[in-house]
Amino acid sequence: MPEELPTFVTHLECSADGTRYEADRVHGLSEAGKPLLVRYDLAALGRAVDKEALARRSGGFWRYREFLPVRRAENVVELGEVTTPLLRLNRLEADGGELLVKDEGRLPTGSFKARGLALAVAMAKELGLKHLAMPTAGNAGAAMAAYAKRAGLRSTIFCPDDAPEIAISEMAIQGAAVYRVNGLINDCGKLAGAGKAAAGWFDCATLKEPYRIEGKKTMGLELAEQLGWQVPDAIIYPTGGGTGLIGMWKAFAELGAIGWIGAKRPRMVAVQASGCAPIVKAYEAGEDHAEFWPDAHTIAPGMRVPVAVGDFLILRAVRESGGFAIAVPDDDILAARDEVARGEGLLLCPEGAATYAAYKKALADGRIARHERVVLFNCATGLKYPMPQAGQRLDKDGPIDYAAL
Repeated sequence: MPEELPTFVTHLECSADGTRYEADRVHGLSEAGKPLLVRYDLAALGRAVDKEALARRSGGFWRYREFLPVRRAENVVELGEVTTPLLRLNRLEADGGELLVKDEGRLPTGSFKARGLALAVAMAKELGLKHLAMPTAGNAGAAMAAYAKRAGLRSTIFCPDDAPEIAISEMAIQGAAVYRVNGLINDCGKLAGAGKAAAGWFDCATLKEPYRIEGKKTMGLELAEQLGWQVPDAIIYPTGGGTGLIGMWKAFAELGAIGWIGAKRPRMVAVQASGCAPIVKAYEAGEDHAEFWPDAHTIAPGMRVPVAVGDFLILRAVRESGGFAIAVPDDDILAARDEVARGEGLLLCPEGAATYAAYKKALADGRIARHERVVLFNCATGLKYPMPQAGQRLDKDGPIDYAAL
């Protein structure tokens, strides 16, 4: 990469009231307490790069450097990023339709969180921050631990004490200070926020800094490029904090503004678990903000977010796109995981499996038409989650009926 990157950031903007904030400064939430969005000179960006030049590049999501805010190559933090594959589920898709899985489990640290945290850490480094903190259900913390260590920054992570053990170990072994908390992710978030002044860290919680959206935005850029600069009819996305759904909707707006895609937009479908579905409840009630969800529970830890600071941005994207929000029970999530694994050889994480469960439910009730091209997001490798014990014992010293095996 060149020493100076071709960046086109003009300012940051409050997502609620449009107030402008200066670029190249450390920012958290806006004065209104809402997420900040990075804005670009899109006309200049469109003149600076074309699709053909982009196609010749390698390097995963860092290929989209004109669409990203990092100004100096020395601050780019890399761990072997790749373009994640689009896998067609031929045996499971509806007749006449096309069902694709964007498998984000192939990224560093095994999840889509690598995209957002790579950008958050790179910008933290660029802006001179030294110590980052965050709440996590697992995968975000693993990504921050890895990228922060790669960048030479400290990281402190708070997670619910029932977060996946492999994720907790992953964070710790990659150098983070990890604390198990007797509560939910919002309780962890309160600790991360409360310690800022005393400990001197910067709070990297979902949407409380501006740059994770920019990393997650690359899912939309990458998907459009993989589809020949077209968009699918619908994107079904597992939704907790919702950064990825918000980021993709931003990506499609930016691609449209520079003329790389046409007027069509995918319907954005937010999937939640029935045991924690504040966005679904708000969508169905016609509300712009979601209420706190009490007693949040689900086997999909990434969707166990009882309150999201960007709830109105999720709902805005869903409604502007003509999409919908849908909840699926844990039993359906587990059945979907097993059906995709046994039918297609693809092991989805619980959150990814929820998207297939939602696809089946929406097909049945007509919200997804059988002829449509639909993309499901598998946000992490299924290998990071508990699986049932399996296998039958075989006595090597006894008689074996090979024909019966």
